[in-house]
Amino acid sequence: MDIKREPQKNRKKYIMIGAGVVALVAVTFALMSLKPASPTVELGTIYLDTVERGEMVLEVRGPGTLVPEDIRFITAVTAGRVEKKHLQPGVSVEPSTILLELTNPDVEIQTLNADRALTESESQLVQLRTNLANNRLSQASQVANLRSQWLDAKRRAESGAELLKQGLIIPLDQQQAQDRADALGKQVEFEEERLRILTSTINEQIRVQEEQVGRLRSITAFQHGLRASMVVRAGAKGVLSELPLEVGQYAQAGVTLAKVDPTPLRLKAVLRIPEVQAKDVAIGQKSTIDTRNGFAAGHVVRSDPSSLNGTVTVDVALDGTPPAGARPDLSVDGVIEIARMKDVMYMGRPPYGQSDAPIGIFKLVEGGKYAVRVTVRLGRTSVNSVEVKEGLAPGDVVILSDMTRWDNVERVRIK
Repeated sequence: MDIKREPQKNRKKYIMIGAGVVALVAVTFALMSLKPASPTVELGTIYLDTVERGEMVLEVRGPGTLVPEDIRFITAVTAGRVEKKHLQPGVSVEPSTILLELTNPDVEIQTLNADRALTESESQLVQLRTNLANNRLSQASQVANLRSQWLDAKRRAESGAELLKQGLIIPLDQQQAQDRADALGKQVEFEEERLRILTSTINEQIRVQEEQVGRLRSITAFQHGLRASMVVRAGAKGVLSELPLEVGQYAQAGVTLAKVDPTPLRLKAVLRIPEVQAKDVAIGQKSTIDTRNGFAAGHVVRSDPSSLNGTVTVDVALDGTPPAGARPDLSVDGVIEIARMKDVMYMGRPPYGQSDAPIGIFKLVEGGKYAVRVTVRLGRTSVNSVEVKEGLAPGDVVILSDMTRWDNVERVRIK
């Protein structure tokens, strides 16, 4: 009797399947052990620089404006309303050129009152001189009259004494004559003393009144000066740069009425230097001013002792003739040379990092195909360069562009 047999399994097939599974597992473990591929950075999107050794110029930069070295501000001496406006800004003026005319009725009244007070005081001085002279003459006349009477009485008393000796008059008549002569003599002394006192005080009284006249004359001159100041003049030769008020506006005393830039115009740059960089700025340091139309050399003439809004104001005097187009209030950029460092290693300044602090920066390797992150310690910084203390060597090429998007990787591929 025949027995039915089961077909034999394909051993070769199972062996191949097992081998495939083993290979798949091996590949999976191999892929898991591989490091992620380096990200790619386009060469055209990054800025490269080479580390060098040599002289490094330390500079600070700040924005600013051009301002005249000599500015004449014309302010209102007294309050008044603008009655006439003769010129507009931008024209050339002479010292006597009239810019504005102001009016103020109070000033006119005060000037008239000052004139009246001065006239009255001068009239009183004339009257005082006349009265004192008349009083002196009257007193001198009285003294002369009494002296005449005294001399006559004295002669009569002397004659009476002779007649008394001869018995021609009685003693009573002679005594009366002598008493009258003595009394007149005393009166003469008193009136002469009064004349001396009157004469000695004449000059003092006149001096006091003259001083009063002088004070009133000064007050009157001051009031006339106030009235004259309402006709506003340039006061200097130059260019009228500002005339802010219009006809009908009222100006208080002390308000700026106009500004005149003297001719020839001398300009200086007023720079705003960041306070962290201004500590090394000193008088006399060289500077270069960019006016957008050219460059002008200059030197530092003043540094503000205090800071404002995180900046320090530095004045730079221009050497020579400014570039064409330079004018007051023109926006400029200034670079001040602080020092020159000999034999130092330096590179271009990256957009991040601080002085004397470590930073991570990418350095090109393998012929520029890749860039790896290295730790670099920076030194003193300038406008466009920074000192390298550690981490690089002369000739190294580094990426100065902002690479913060690759902070989580240590190596990038340059394409």
